Amino acid sequence: MVIGFPRRPNGPEGPAELVCSARGCQAPAAYDVLWNNPKIHTPDRRKHWLACPDHRDSLSAFLSARGFLREVEELPAQAD
Repeated sequence: MVIGFPRRPNGPEGPAELVCSARGCQAPAAYDVLWNNPKIHTPDRRKHWLACPDHRDSLSAFLSARGFLREVEELPAQAD
């Protein structure tokens, strides 16, 4: 499964670089913030936001306050 949005066009292996989902942030993503809206998604459905270390807590808190946060996973290190 490919998650996030690339800075550069996708190659045959997927996105070239995963970046943080926080508005205006261009930092490399280090975490996969998994969530769903129980009013519209089935319990097993997961949506993904990507977070850098600086935005992990704020993105998680935003989703948690709405009852949407399911889990946060560390992403594997990205190759340079």
